[in-house]
Amino acid sequence: MSIFSEKEQQLISEAVESAERYTSGEIRICVEKTCSEPVLDRAANYFHKLGMDKTAQRNGVLIYIATNDHQFAIIGDAGINKQVPHDFWDSTKEAMLSHFKNGELASGIITGVRLAGKQLQTYFPYVDGDVNELPNEISYGDGK
Repeated sequence: MSIFSEKEQQLISEAVESAERYTSGEIRICVEKTCSEPVLDRAANYFHKLGMDKTAQRNGVLIYIATNDHQFAIIGDAGINKQVPHDFWDSTKEAMLSHFKNGELASGIITGVRLAGKQLQTYFPYVDGDVNELPNEISYGDGK
């Protein structure tokens, strides 16, 4: 899937790595061209497919984007959802959307990763011996 240049993919992966450096939380990005069901349902399905519900502290965050359908969602696992302010995911989506409206998909994703990372750092700080439980690269969906 050629949605991002190699440089953009690298910048997104580096943003995830940087955000996770200060937290025990996990952030993943899932991108596909089309969304075959309601966007929150689709994001939840990928959340489980990617094993994000299996983190030790239930502190995974998924940013899901369907590029052709112009839809996206951010969902967090039970551990992080108990901690963040009630409007956090909506305010993060708005910050990302301002980039998306300007055609800056990678910048929008990086903004979302940074904002999620700050919240994870606040509520789930890095502890010695923490293991990166999930890969940092973008996961590409099949649109089915």
